[in-house]
Amino acid sequence: MTTTIKVAGALRAFARITMVAAFAALAAAGVKAQDGVSKTAISLGQSVAMTGPGATLALPFAQGARLYFDRVNAGGGINGRKIELSTLDDMGKPDTAVANTKKLLEQKVFSLFGYYGSPQVTAVNALLKDTDVLLFAPMAGADELRGSLYPNVYSVRPGYSEEAAVITRHAETLGMRKLAILHAKDPESLAALDSAERTMGGLGANLVAKSALSGGSVASSVDQVLDKKPESVLVISDAAGAASAIRDLRAKGFRGPVYGFSTTGESLLAEQLGAAGAGVVVARVTPKSDNAKSVLVRELQADALAAKLGKSNVYMLEGYIAAWTYTEALRKVGKDPTRAKLRKALDSLQDLNLGGFRIHFDGDRVGSRLVELSLIDGTGRVRE
Repeated sequence: MTTTIKVAGALRAFARITMVAAFAALAAAGVKAQDGVSKTAISLGQSVAMTGPGATLALPFAQGARLYFDRVNAGGGINGRKIELSTLDDMGKPDTAVANTKKLLEQKVFSLFGYYGSPQVTAVNALLKDTDVLLFAPMAGADELRGSLYPNVYSVRPGYSEEAAVITRHAETLGMRKLAILHAKDPESLAALDSAERTMGGLGANLVAKSALSGGSVASSVDQVLDKKPESVLVISDAAGAASAIRDLRAKGFRGPVYGFSTTGESLLAEQLGAAGAGVVVARVTPKSDNAKSVLVRELQADALAAKLGKSNVYMLEGYIAAWTYTEALRKVGKDPTRAKLRKALDSLQDLNLGGFRIHFDGDRVGSRLVELSLIDGTGRVRE
């Protein structure tokens, strides 16, 4: 009898030990099971145009993000884990962005980060919308990306409709209601054009003409819009294309205000135009990239100088902001990161101060609504 009791007790003790061990193993497996997280690193995936026409915007954006992640990693990372960003070149092609995304998901990245281009984000959304994988801070302004069809896309920048609204109101204060649009034909410019037409017309602007810029057609496109006698002109293109159109507008005597979206790049456009840029007004969704009063800008400039990347611009600053915001979300996640915790941390980021630039997510997956206008003066300098 005594022997039977002892055996039974031993069996119960063994069962308790086995259960504890099993729970411990399950807990450990749960921690290890989260894709993209190891004891030493958190792996992110990125697809951007490192080469091709979009690289003038996307490359500095990717460089700015990497600069901030390098800063964090040099300080020991987040809770002992370094942030590893794997960047693939999609050359600005949506199909390549999809192929790249499939590769990154196969690599089991924790999340996707900092894509470039609205068409690229649209293309990869089908791979993400029914998963728990987030795409954070794409440099893409199409308004639809901020809607319910893109539940896993978190944007830092506002949409093109908000840029169009600010430009329309500025033109209205000058008494300029007759608007013409010159636009490039790349997918990102067409996304911006769609927002401009819908928003500006809704706010009372009279769109008297629009014409596409392509190849050697700049002069004829300018002639087409000037024939309609607009009071202001919006140019939707990258810096090189916009500069060509603006020079022709001025050469043909147009003296009204000329506007550009944030994709035009205030500092890059100013460098292209020099004195010919006098009176050009460009929207931006970041602080001025040469604002020495900004802690954010000073830190970027110091990091860019140390990395020998040359002069920073608005695109590099946007990438830096995106990486800083993501890092702060990771800090809120804590020691055991999961994708669910990341989403919760992002949703709770309110009034986050990034060296003077404010981020505020409030359940709508858009961290900043800032749109400001910069004026290029007669010396080719950018002013507020």
